Amino acid sequence: MKTIKAAVCHAFGAPLNIEDVQLRAPEAGEIEVALDAVAICHSDISYADGSWGGSLPAVYGHEAAGHVTATGPGVTGLDVGDPVIVTLIRACGQCPSCGAGRPTGCETPFDGDHGALKTADGGKLHQAMACGAFAEAVVVHHSQAVKIPAGMKMDSASLLACGVVTGVGAVVNAADLRPGQDVVVIGAGGVGLNAIQGARIAGARRIVAVDMTEEKLDIARGFGATDGVLATADKPWRAAKDAIGRGADAVFVTVGAARAYNDAPRYLAGGGKLIMVGMPATGDASTYEPASFAAAGQSLVGSKMGDVVIKRDIPWMIDLYAQGRLQLDELISQRWSLDQINEAIADTRTGTAKRNVILLR
Repeated sequence: MKTIKAAVCHAFGAPLNIEDVQLRAPEAGEIEVALDAVAICHSDISYADGSWGGSLPAVYGHEAAGHVTATGPGVTGLDVGDPVIVTLIRACGQCPSCGAGRPTGCETPFDGDHGALKTADGGKLHQAMACGAFAEAVVVHHSQAVKIPAGMKMDSASLLACGVVTGVGAVVNAADLRPGQDVVVIGAGGVGLNAIQGARIAGARRIVAVDMTEEKLDIARGFGATDGVLATADKPWRAAKDAIGRGADAVFVTVGAARAYNDAPRYLAGGGKLIMVGMPATGDASTYEPASFAAAGQSLVGSKMGDVVIKRDIPWMIDLYAQGRLQLDELISQRWSLDQINEAIADTRTGTAKRNVILLR
């Protein structure tokens, strides 16, 4: 066991504590990665707030990049020294979902209470989301990592672990958007901005961003939105339809608020798809009229992590970034140290940040 620094959650809703924890060596199929950067995702905050329950104490964080420092038996394709992105997508390769090419739905559970982490005195420490990346290093299954080009900026690379693949993937994988179709994106935060640029890359005709402030709408335009609508307006779906000239072929809800889902179908055209990306707290509910969906031939589609296959989709996105077609650097609002993680989380809660990144070295 080696000793590393990590940000530990001991009570839901309480500040994280920076403390020494133990990290075991990688076992069969696992790799150890010394982290250079980890971004703060709203999912981390929701978990730390107790919105979805979970085991404590815990180390959250799942949007990371670093260098491989050790490999366990049976690992192929990754070597010590390789720069990698670390994701939460742990795929067994054997279950029906993995066999069908849907690793985001892997049915083999991971028990984070018996992962690679222990407290300083050897007690239980939950490795959240199979990552536990609010730390100086992680031990994860090799299926969770993707090798990246040497010299790629690690803070930008870390964003590809979740927020970018979730937003872009929702467009190209879940919605299967075609050139010339029209899109509404509800929420212009970290995931929403990536859905917007995913729609731009996919060739959407009109991309309407919906958010609470003009500042967020201006940011959305910088990522490819053709139009912006304030969610605070009376019946904002009417303004969106005016901008498009009709309803949208795809509506992406990227915020974790159940109320955002209630009116989302109103933006749809006949035959349109409502792509459900944002995750409200457990127990929150939304209300729909099913007859409207049936009559208009519309559909509700859930999208987890953009339905990505990381070894296929992340290299493609890195190439788009190298061409200047996918914006990553522009997504970073501010960089922080691990000791500043509570301040970074507080800043993320304000809703003004695109992505805050913790630099670990």
